[in-house]
Amino acid sequence: MTETAPLSDLSWARGYTDPAWIRRFTASGRELSPSRRVWRGSDRPRDLPGRSTLPALGTHALDTLPLEPNGGGALTLPDLFAAAQTDAFLVLHRGSVVYERYLHGTEGHTPHFNASAAKSYIGLVAAVLAHQGHLDRTVRTSAYVPELAGTAFGEARIEDLLHMGTQVSYGGRSFDKAIEAQRYFAVLSPRLRPFDYRGPATIREHLLTARAAGAPGTGFCYENGNVEALAEVLRRVTGTSISALVSELLWSRIGAEEDAYYILDSDGVEAASGGFSATARDVARLGEMLRCGGAVGDRQVVPEAVATTIVSGVPDGYPRRVRFPGAPVTSPATLSYHDLWWIPNDPYGSYMASGIHGQRLFVSPGLDLVVVHFGSQVISSAVPVVPFVQAFLQIGAHLHAEAQPAIR
Repeated sequence: MTETAPLSDLSWARGYTDPAWIRRFTASGRELSPSRRVWRGSDRPRDLPGRSTLPALGTHALDTLPLEPNGGGALTLPDLFAAAQTDAFLVLHRGSVVYERYLHGTEGHTPHFNASAAKSYIGLVAAVLAHQGHLDRTVRTSAYVPELAGTAFGEARIEDLLHMGTQVSYGGRSFDKAIEAQRYFAVLSPRLRPFDYRGPATIREHLLTARAAGAPGTGFCYENGNVEALAEVLRRVTGTSISALVSELLWSRIGAEEDAYYILDSDGVEAASGGFSATARDVARLGEMLRCGGAVGDRQVVPEAVATTIVSGVPDGYPRRVRFPGAPVTSPATLSYHDLWWIPNDPYGSYMASGIHGQRLFVSPGLDLVVVHFGSQVISSAVPVVPFVQAFLQIGAHLHAEAQPAIR
């Protein structure tokens, strides 16, 4: 990855320095781009017991819980919300809502941009199809999508896509994660293209420009194209759209209250790597299903063997030690990555779906905890990183300790 972007690429970084501008996209995606719904199904919504409204910010017990996620000065939840430009925050403990907050005009029934957290949902669908025998993780992607033969993704195995194991260069450019992300957005949204843009106009055209910059399966390189290539494989395997597939395997089976949706490119293809929007409550339902071993009540939504091996199933090699995108290369690689889920390697078997601007689904089976955070945070080296994982773990430890007397 290049250390700094060349001056000619500055046009690709515009617009993401204003939270209000970001919030236009996180809260109103289907008003700005074509979209396709992910149907919630015909079943009644499954109840989330517990609190549905909160007193004024700062008056709930968790609002005043001192969080020391960096080992320094204590933060509170209101501090974290201000730093993260939080739009929604929901905490489930043992299946009950213990905290739910909406800010900046966000409402509980309004779908919110999940960004790259959606990658994990695609990874989950792929893992289910592989478990059912419909998808072979060991074959090259081009076996399912012949058009990708000769590209970085076509020559990689499905297993490599699921672990961000391709080394890629687009259009002969040196790979820069931030710049390539902005170019990907430009593929989806003409309004984000520079005046003289002559690049790919669809996701499939974009994938065809990818060339290998190294052997697949040898190192971690976080890149949207892995997920878009995987999504195309899933379409070919099942003969259906990603929206219909996510509805059939997940959304219609978790008791969702609201339809979700994907934004589409000009070919009507879903932006699988980050174009998904859903409500905080429904994303919490997804997390709770996984925390419960893939089950919702007496219905097994996801095979238990899939849900319970997100952490334990990390393969040997590079997926065991990775860093978040944007982390300094000199920082310790303390995370793992499996089937497009981030794994913090804590004592509680936690894992997380994570997206730009503060989108998080955090599942911690050992703490009986599910946390959803939606935000519109500016991404800049001048803006401090919000310590989400550490804060979530401290909240979970607090709730777990509080609940102990009740189970003795």
